[in-house]
Amino acid sequence: MSSTELPGVRAVAAAVSPAVSAVGVAEGEQLRSVALPGLTLTVRSRPPERTGLPPALYVHGLGGSSQNWSALMPLLQDVVDGEAVDLPGFGDSPPPDDGNYSVTGHARAVIRFLDAEERGPVHLFGNSLGGAVATRVAAVRPDLVRTLTLVSPALPEIRVQRSAVPTGLLAVPGVAGLFARMTRDWSAEERTRGVMALCYGDPGRVSESGFRAAVAEMERRMGLPYFWDAMARSARGIVDAYTLGGQHGLWRQAERVLAPTQLVYGGRDQLVSYRMARKASAAFRDARLLTLPDAGHVAMMEYPEAVAQAFRELLDERGGS
Repeated sequence: MSSTELPGVRAVAAAVSPAVSAVGVAEGEQLRSVALPGLTLTVRSRPPERTGLPPALYVHGLGGSSQNWSALMPLLQDVVDGEAVDLPGFGDSPPPDDGNYSVTGHARAVIRFLDAEERGPVHLFGNSLGGAVATRVAAVRPDLVRTLTLVSPALPEIRVQRSAVPTGLLAVPGVAGLFARMTRDWSAEERTRGVMALCYGDPGRVSESGFRAAVAEMERRMGLPYFWDAMARSARGIVDAYTLGGQHGLWRQAERVLAPTQLVYGGRDQLVSYRMARKASAAFRDARLLTLPDAGHVAMMEYPEAVAQAFRELLDERGGS
């Protein structure tokens, strides 16, 4: 589904997890589980068209999953060997044992996965929260990153858009529970339409089959005992990252990124301001910018062809690797 969900209930973990439906897998995709100490990650892949292609890793945003990249991955399977990870507590990955949902915690999970799989350096993609995570990974472990592609990355803003405030409020203790009581009668369809209105530049671009799949995923998520807790804690992690200064600040880390960087911003993004594109272009030392005036917060889902073309051009600059 989308990269950012409407706030909902912070569910109390059940003693026994309820049965939930299987996560969606598109034709040609595969899922596997990677067990690490204190952490288990679900990884979605699409076999490359030929062996020997450079590896790529896709990292989703707040409330999203590896499915957020299902439209883009097949467009690049002839140039990269792509995998998309479900961050801890999202998609089909269970919560981390230490309960750490900070940007640093998510970045550490990505780094541990890449080290364990020995796939680095990779072409690293990130959307929203995943963009902040990918930025931190590229800054602290440049050896793991060939190129960086960021779609509406969640980097600190001085003046946050009004439309993004409700999502930010999810980080405040008690707000998620209040919202849950207010919306307990909402159906999965109503929640899904609300998410799409927030995240898409034009929700009308979503096909009927795509909408039904999103509703099914929403129903699945609502059955997970930990999902809203992961949402609230991850939202708090973003807010905390926005307040960090010094060498740990995200903008300072953006300046440290050595990898060639492709930035993608949507003109109708209600969560990450379009005006941040210029600041980001100046912060990343080797940046190029794609602006999509009609896109919202999830350009890789709305305009996957345009995002794929931008990455191909970045790849061409590097001689195809």
